[in-house]
Parts: sequence; structure tokens; C-alpha cells
Amino acid sequence: MFTALAVIGAAFGVYLGGISSVDVGPFKTTMSIEPSNAGESEVYLPPLGSLIFDSHDGPLRLSLRLDTLDLSRTQELIADPEGVKKASESVPDDLLFGITNVGLGAVAGATLGGIILGALVFRSRRRAAICGTLSMVVALAGLGMAAATVRPDSITEPRYEGLLANAPAVVGSAQNIADRYQQYQDQLQRFIINMSQFYTIARTLPAFEPDPGTIRALHVSDLHLNPGAWDIIESVAKQFQVDLVIDTGDISDWGTEQEAGLYTERIPDITVPYVYIRGNHDSDATAETVAEYSNAVVLDDEVVEIEGLRIAGIGDPRFTPDKSAKASDWREEQVMLDSGIQLRDTVIESGGADLALVHDPVSAGPLGEEVPLVLSGHRHQRQSYLIDDDTLQLVQGSTGGAGLRGLQQDQPVPMQLSVMYFDKETRQLQAFDDISVGGVGETEVTLQRHILTDGLPDDSSDLIPNPDEVDPADLEEEAGREPDSN
Repeated sequence: MFTALAVIGAAFGVYLGGISSVDVGPFKTTMSIEPSNAGESEVYLPPLGSLIFDSHDGPLRLSLRLDTLDLSRTQELIADPEGVKKASESVPDDLLFGITNVGLGAVAGATLGGIILGALVFRSRRRAAICGTLSMVVALAGLGMAAATVRPDSITEPRYEGLLANAPAVVGSAQNIADRYQQYQDQLQRFIINMSQFYTIARTLPAFEPDPGTIRALHVSDLHLNPGAWDIIESVAKQFQVDLVIDTGDISDWGTEQEAGLYTERIPDITVPYVYIRGNHDSDATAETVAEYSNAVVLDDEVVEIEGLRIAGIGDPRFTPDKSAKASDWREEQVMLDSGIQLRDTVIESGGADLALVHDPVSAGPLGEEVPLVLSGHRHQRQSYLIDDDTLQLVQGSTGGAGLRGLQQDQPVPMQLSVMYFDKETRQLQAFDDISVGGVGETEVTLQRHILTDGLPDDSSDLIPNPDEVDPADLEEEAGREPDSN
């Protein structure tokens, strides 16, 4: 009985007490330890992702999160030829100091956790003290086991997750990391320079501090079976703490059940609602497969409320996976226009919506004045338009880098997605971050922030009326019919 309580108290206490703020080089970081069977150490690099090192065995896991950067220290570090060397030489001592603080906090937390748990169960000071002592011993044993299995060479074999997957841009090539300590220091210097420059650039973004109640949505589109897209989506969703993911279609290429079954298996790994509409490369079978996942919401001419937002959506009425047989006559435009009209009528009947989802931007025209925001995709190129001077239309690029089609071009298609910030009270879009990741074989990650004023981005002077807005009368005239006066 005492042993079980001691272990539970130790685990609870380590989780709460094993955390500390630590200065590592030019960074202000949060270091923590928590119970874990796998051991390992993880360095979080928001918003790029994380590096994981097989540094030790369980039962504790070490985490280091880079929170903020001291800008003045960073500028001095980069300007001073000796600055990087001095900073990197201090990093091992900084880390040791932080680990010591976290370890002491974990032992203290474990002791207190054991005492509290023992007091609650036994109602005896002596037995509570015994539980506290045993919990302290458990925590010390865990720290001792981790220390005894430390593998310093693990720094040479990091595992990349999120935006760093297949692109170790921050730490450089692992093949260039040598085994000796001096060369380890050189690699650490490159790490500090790269991350310092990234955070220095990030500080120049327009100021925007989302309210704690802000609704964060991640807009993705046109994944086209690119498996690397899921790593990016998961990483950004985690780092930006989004409340939902919005997918405006073309998750597959040919719409087969085999594609859908294998490729969409990553959707449940995204622990927030996944709102999806069908694209012209997605079949009904694709939509049905997506709908089977518990966190997925498939919209097709309906309005639903998700995480405080009223979202309207309709699937692309076409199914044209073979783009070599392209149909671009008036009939296709009429089909897309009718789809937008259908969703507009649904929005009106349902009492309105905060945003609407269509796959092809052509369908967005009829939604002007009925919704403040329309999200779409299809073009594999990020664009922004105004509809009827009041509605903002944001066209997403291809989050999958256009899939295999992206390899057919001279320059790889970048993988693009956006984090959107909605006010919880008004449900209006306040700002959005456009994120682009270099295409296949590239490592560049860029983020551009847009802040909205009176419903339009801060750079709205560049917006133009949507050139895809189609007048039904023009279509009927092109078809050789008289325009319908109604």
C-alpha cells in the first residue's frame, strides 16, 4: 500500500514540481521533467517543431522549450566574433544548472506529493511522513537511473518532428556532427546562430497578441496524398495550439477508396476537430472515409457550429481527377456558380454563418455580403480577393506541395497553410499567419503575419475584386439563351 501511494505521489509531484525557467545562451527557456517509459530528451522549437534525442533511458523525460530570445544579447552575439564562442561555452553549464534546478524541484514535489497523498489516505502524520520519504526515494531513484544511462553521443543523432522532418535546417546535417567535444561545441554554435537569427526575424512581425479566448483555426488545402503534409499540419496545430483544422478539399488525387483508406489514417492523430469539404479530386467514397473518423466533420451544403464558429461548407460538385481532360467551358462555370448559390441559400435559411468553405474560388462569388469570410483552395497558389467590397476571400496554396504534380515543375511547389485568429465574442477574423515551407528538397520556412482592421488585412490596398466572380446573365448569354430576369 505504501509503495503504490509513494509511486503515485512521486509521479504527481515530479510532474508538478519538475519545471523551471532557465537561461540557455541567448534564450529564455522552460525546462521540465515528467514520468516516461521511453526516457529521451526533447527540444521544442516553436513554430518549427522539435528535436528528440535518445539521451537516456526512463523513467523520466526531459523537455526544453525555447520561449523567448533576448534580442540585445542576440545582436551582440552575432556582431561579436567571439560572442558565439563565449555563448556556446556557457551552454553546457547553463543546461547543467537548469537540470539541477529541475531535479531538485522534482524531488521536492515528489516528497510533498507523497505526504499529501499519505495524509489523505491514512489520516496519520507518521504514515504521511513515511509516504513522503518513500516518494522522495522513488524520485531520487528515477533521477539516478536517468543519470546512469546518459548517452552524450545522442546529440549526433537527433530525430526531427514537425516542420523539421526531412529538413534538419536548424542543426545542420547530422553527418557533419563529429564525435569529439570540441566539434560538438562547433555544432552547438551553428545551432545558436541559426535559431537566434530565426527569432530575431520573428520579432519583426507585426504586433498581435491573441486574447486567451481567441479561436485559432488552421486552414489547409490540396494535400494531394503528400505524406509529409501531415507532419507539418500536426506540428503547426500543436505549436500554435489551434482549436480546429479546416481542409478545403483535394485530400486525394484519384478519389479511390484505397487512397482514402491509407492516406487519411493520420486524421485521428490531429486531436482537434478536422473540418473538411470535398474537392474535385475527392470522390464521395473519400468523403465517407473521412467522415468515419471521430474528430472529422464533413460539410456538404450545411452550416454547423464548431469550437464557437458557425461554418458553412459545400463539396465541389465536380469529380474530375483526370485534369488532362479539362473542361473549361461555360457549363463548368455554371455548375460552380450554382454550387455557390446553393450554399448561399443554405446560409440564409440557417440564420447566417461566420465563414464559408468552397473548394474552387469560382463558387465564392454568390456568397458576397452573406458571410464575412470565404476560404477556398484548388489553385495551388495563395491569393486574396474582395467579394462585393465586404467579403474577404482567402485562397490557400497547396499544403501538399501539389503532390506529385509539384515535382513536374522547374521549382518545387511550396507547402502552404495558415493559422487564423478569430475573436471569441464577435467571431470575426482578427489576424492570420501565412506559413510556407520550401518544396521537396528545400528547407526554408517563412511566416508572414496579416492583421485585420475593419475586417480587412493591414495590406488590403493590394486586394482586388475577385476576377472569378461570374454573372449568371453572362453565362446564359454565352450559352445562347436570354438572361433570366429573375
